[in-house]
Amino acid sequence: MVSEAQIAVEQGQSLASIISAALRQDLQSGTFLPGDRLPSESSLTRQYSVSRTVVREAIAILRADGLVEARKGAGVFALAAKQAPERPFNDLATQRISSVIELLELRTVFEVESAALAALRRSAMQIEEILDAHRTVGQCLQEGAPTRDADFKLHFAIAEATQNRRFPEFLQLIRTGIIPRGDLQGEAPGARPKDYNLHLQEEHGRIVDAIIEGDADAARAHMKAHLRGSLERYKALLRHQRSDPA
Repeated sequence: MVSEAQIAVEQGQSLASIISAALRQDLQSGTFLPGDRLPSESSLTRQYSVSRTVVREAIAILRADGLVEARKGAGVFALAAKQAPERPFNDLATQRISSVIELLELRTVFEVESAALAALRRSAMQIEEILDAHRTVGQCLQEGAPTRDADFKLHFAIAEATQNRRFPEFLQLIRTGIIPRGDLQGEAPGARPKDYNLHLQEEHGRIVDAIIEGDADAARAHMKAHLRGSLERYKALLRHQRSDPA
């Protein structure tokens, strides 16, 4: 059985994307034929030692790609393979600093307004989800655990609070490269960069507080500062690597 800890270190990917990739391989190799029922949600949680939420995210990825369909009360079933269309961001090379910089530039435009809209439109339940995600990031930092999935969930919760479904959809689209990776600096796969945003929790806290207070201008400003800081750190790393190829 593959443990959650073992999965988490693979290539810095999210748990959901790793599980969806494994199921995708089963679908493409013929382990599951069109019309076959995939293992139940509870079976997959036991097999991969992850939560039901992670399994649901993995299935959602496969559904978005047209590989499976969910039938109410019956389960999830394999569909006939289709010619995969060209999709945006398919050529992301997240092992390259230049690709991370490209995404951070895009996120700086996109997520700044996401934070502002969240401050204006968030519901009470969404505030709770944002706070829960923020606390989880803090726990990961205290325990020295990877923050990649927790960090994404916080940004995703903010995107959902915009009440515009295109915001979380877009984050899901670029998920594989959205959180900076430590292996770009020679760290273990999935690790945070060793000098990456030592004040992460404080920066997140300012964004979260502004959203709770309904202050769109402050949420916009704090998210911009947060992402701009990450962008500058990666530009500095890129300059360093170019000046010292060894």
